[in-house]
Amino acid sequence: MPFIRPFEPRDAEACMHICIATLPPTLAADEIAARMSPYIWCLQFTTLSPQTCFVLVDNTNSSNLEDGEVVGYVIGTPDVHAFATSYPRYIAEVLQTPQGLHDVPPPKQLDTLESWLLPFPVPETDSASGEKKEVLKVNTESLAQHAYNPKWLVLEGPEGGKAEHRRKELVEGWRAMLHIDLLEGWQGKGWGRRMIERFCEAVKTSGADYGKGVYLGVNGENTKVVKFYEKVGFKVFEGGEVEGSVWMVRDL
Repeated sequence: MPFIRPFEPRDAEACMHICIATLPPTLAADEIAARMSPYIWCLQFTTLSPQTCFVLVDNTNSSNLEDGEVVGYVIGTPDVHAFATSYPRYIAEVLQTPQGLHDVPPPKQLDTLESWLLPFPVPETDSASGEKKEVLKVNTESLAQHAYNPKWLVLEGPEGGKAEHRRKELVEGWRAMLHIDLLEGWQGKGWGRRMIERFCEAVKTSGADYGKGVYLGVNGENTKVVKFYEKVGFKVFEGGEVEGSVWMVRDL
């Protein structure tokens, strides 16, 4: 019987795999961006806030009922502001290790956030058809900036305009933040709802200042999941569409 349990350090590699396996197409198509992704949307939460991180374990093929394969996770922090304050520890303990430096080369500068996409299309050959085409690619320098700067990762939208103002409203009101990913065979079976409830209970008993509740971001390439989040108590918070995503909040 599958079960949910608290994250343990031994789960880190499985969580990295799940993060990469569930990426939206634009990120998944870029080998370098895919390799960097767990350092942007996964490892900082399991490092800095393990008490609000949980994994879904499939023990069907395990002789030990308390063990098995990690097939999903819900991770996050009860307070993004405290999380941002503690971020230097993540940089030192994870990003600046030999493996971290290899997977996420430090950005050239942290003064100005670069565009998420490269400003020009890149020639690419389709591996299946051999057809040559030009595609827009993710700017890996921007990814590295997000990995190294919690301000851009969790606190602020693009400078100027509606997104910046609304993002500040968002994180001042709903201070907890979560990410949830399940491998494809485990989606649509009710585990997502149970994992979110487990996370929300952990936030409420954490003693942290979570404000009104929790927020999450939905990638613009995966908006089909918005209806699922609405069914588990989230509502759309306008503003994210300016940066190509959907922000959602849930009161606790």
